[in-house]
Amino acid sequence: MSDEEVVVEEEIVSEESEEIRPIAGIGTLVFGKWDASEVTCRDPGLAPYINLSTVGAPHSGGRHANAWFGKARLSVVERFINKLMRTGKYTGKKMGSIKAFDAALDVIAERSGANPLQVFVDAICFGAPMEEITRIKFGAVSQPKAVDSSPSRRLDVALSHLAKGAQQGTRKSKKTLTQCIVAEITKASTGDMTSFAVSKKEEVQRIAASAR
Repeated sequence: MSDEEVVVEEEIVSEESEEIRPIAGIGTLVFGKWDASEVTCRDPGLAPYINLSTVGAPHSGGRHANAWFGKARLSVVERFINKLMRTGKYTGKKMGSIKAFDAALDVIAERSGANPLQVFVDAICFGAPMEEITRIKFGAVSQPKAVDSSPSRRLDVALSHLAKGAQQGTRKSKKTLTQCIVAEITKASTGDMTSFAVSKKEEVQRIAASAR
């Protein structure tokens, strides 16, 4: 093989390598658009439990369902989407929930000009209760007692309340699920009491404070 043929083959290989692009969603990109590596959590208790690593579509097929604390390996994006389709007319419609949340992130980014994942994480921090109540029984008498919530429990409750607040906004209303997700997350990210998640958090903590 002559030197000219070697040079031609090297040019062809270099042109082919330049055309290769990374797959959307691989690594730290959520939905192939939003960089999760620059997101910070203001709550040190929740920070180790908030997982934003996403590979492709946020659909794991429930492979972590039977493992102890397996949900900690799931992205909070997928966990929130799963919460959206728990009850009501969105039950089992995962693709519809994924598209609604993806569109909601686009709207939040357009309105705020910031990374929508940061707004979502801030909403989780403001919606996570720090203490709840349980009932302790002494003989035939039971009384409420305030207890601290574990970080995993706090994250579960925050995601549930955010999803429930978005679902309730669509009832007897012409608003779409995307619009309600945007409204709920935007309000919760600033600690607004009109948010369902923040109001439930304050209610639970107020009851717990009276039961200390």
